[in-house]
Amino acid sequence: MEKNLPACPVETTLMLISDRWKVLIIRDLLAGTKRFGELKKSVGNVSQKVLTANLRSMEYSGLLTRKVYPEVPPRVEYTLTETGYSLKPVLDAMTEWGTAYQKRTVEEG
Repeated sequence: MEKNLPACPVETTLMLISDRWKVLIIRDLLAGTKRFGELKKSVGNVSQKVLTANLRSMEYSGLLTRKVYPEVPPRVEYTLTETGYSLKPVLDAMTEWGTAYQKRTVEEG
């Protein structure tokens, strides 16, 4: 599986997490493994179709793993890979920036 990646590292990062839902999925999986239903509730107002598409894309990119248990009803769990966990400093920086922005906006507002 050969992937053509952009020359720019910022573009590569954006290619992997540019979707709003992907960042929120990573945020929620940083706490540990979750089932599909748990992710749907914690991520927010996302449709099942969009969540499924994002999870598949993230699995293909190597950001998370999907484990299916042979049970009835089927149980599926999602876990970040080492590559997925390596995005924690990026999300931490986004949290810090967002918090500062919110504070500034409230003070100016």
